Amino acid sequence: MKLSPGKLKQSLLELDIATPEILEDLYKRSLNNNIDFVKTLVGENVISEDNLGKIIADNLSVPFVKLSQQVISPEVLNVIPEVVAKKNNIVAFKKDKFGLHLATSSYDNDQIVSFVEKKVGIPVVIYYAGENDVKDALNNYEKDIKTAYHTILDDSVNSASKKTKDDLSIIKIVETTISYAYKNKASDIHIEPYEDKSLIRFRIDGILHDIMELPKDVHNQVVTRVKVLAKLRTDEHQAPQDGKISFKTESENIDIRVSIVPTTHGEKIVMRLLSEKSRQYSLSDLGFSEKDLEKLTSAYKKPHGMILSTGPTGSGKTTTLYAILKILNRREVNIMTIEDPVEYEIEGISQIQVNEKTGLTFANGLRSLVRQDPDIMLVGEIRDEETAGISVNAAMTGHLVLSTLHTNDAATSIPRLLDLGVEPFLVSSTVNVIIGQRLVRRICAKCRISEEFDNESVGADGDSQHGNNLKLILKDQFKNGKLRVYKGKGCDICHQTGYLGRVGIFEVLLVGEEIKQAIVDKKDASVIQSIAVKNGMTTMFQDGIKKMLQGVTTLDEILRVTKE
Repeated sequence: MKLSPGKLKQSLLELDIATPEILEDLYKRSLNNNIDFVKTLVGENVISEDNLGKIIADNLSVPFVKLSQQVISPEVLNVIPEVVAKKNNIVAFKKDKFGLHLATSSYDNDQIVSFVEKKVGIPVVIYYAGENDVKDALNNYEKDIKTAYHTILDDSVNSASKKTKDDLSIIKIVETTISYAYKNKASDIHIEPYEDKSLIRFRIDGILHDIMELPKDVHNQVVTRVKVLAKLRTDEHQAPQDGKISFKTESENIDIRVSIVPTTHGEKIVMRLLSEKSRQYSLSDLGFSEKDLEKLTSAYKKPHGMILSTGPTGSGKTTTLYAILKILNRREVNIMTIEDPVEYEIEGISQIQVNEKTGLTFANGLRSLVRQDPDIMLVGEIRDEETAGISVNAAMTGHLVLSTLHTNDAATSIPRLLDLGVEPFLVSSTVNVIIGQRLVRRICAKCRISEEFDNESVGADGDSQHGNNLKLILKDQFKNGKLRVYKGKGCDICHQTGYLGRVGIFEVLLVGEEIKQAIVDKKDASVIQSIAVKNGMTTMFQDGIKKMLQGVTTLDEILRVTKE
């Protein structure tokens, strides 16, 4: 089971995955820096890990497996000892009459099959899986979170020393909480005090889940420990405090934003996990249709102008802009960003962190940034008149500017910029494209089932506007008066939720001549929306319905994120 980086590069060339120049550059970079070629390709968003995995598996003449969609029993997993599995990057995920089914992300080790067969004494069926997929599957060796907490608490109760209880068990509780949140791909951790307990909750795929109840008497000690890690005042209990923690995991260092506020029953902690792995997406992975991708490609290839991403907090705006930046990140251009916060560092890009305490605001930082001879600029958020004016003028004077706005849809961004004091002729001259977006949960592929609806029941649970829109969009989709859609019934893979992961639903508004004239005439958002739809824009709701019909998500999810 061996595949050289050179042979892999040749396969990618034959499949026209990227230009020969890009592949050759990345190949040489991986050799010169002694970095795995696969990691370089995925890290630069040339291809997704899954798609690259399928190509590697094909070259190795073995099947590809997605371990996150496999229910792995402890009995099968433990056929290979944990130490051996982690050292060799292998996971046993199934056992049947053909032998032990084994996944690995090693593509240059032709001794692995004979090694494992000798170790376990039965035939081995080998599969290829992505590196991150294998690492996530190896987490199955660990105890579930409730068992881990109970072990910590039992140890502290049995401890003879109060100092040991206070120091060691609280340290373990905080580390365990962060570690399990990271491994379960949670974006946020909530530690909430109540009258008789402390509740730990994780936000996974945009939804909060109750994870564990802790005794009330340890809550204040947990708060103190988090304050120490975040370098906050431990003697302040009546005022909100914000800080930052750097936490080391097996695969990366993650930054954690900490917010602590006083409530009626004590101080509540919210920690946001900023993981580089969670941002490793290419534009094609995010869920854009082919038509919308063409619009975006046309916009970011222009040497100047503005690309705006709009939507509420947590709708994936920054991820979208980072994906564009990674495409544009080449040695011959100077890319600079000003962000609050810098969510993860991109090699080759100069990133500035907003700091209100020192007077480094978006506006002040942006003024300095334009004097740094940038070709491309990312402004984390346009939130005031000054930032809007500087950003638009930068786009007008030969820079490509990427930024975000908090508006409900793409069309509403135009009146918002006008409200911020930007002249209509400047908006029409600088804005190339506006992306409106939301995140919906994906149906779990492992437990996905289909069901039929008739014409009358479709949209009955939603409001009248969405119901009518839905029936209009779906009028040609009914067969014999029935419509087939999909949902997840719940399984161990998706923690019985029926959903696993998220995908974007988008609308991409291209600012053409007709819309430019509407901007100059100060038309309202509804008129601009109508013109865009007439000229071929797919709305977020329509894009969501397409993904529903493809079995990617559900109507409930679309209605949840698009209702105003």
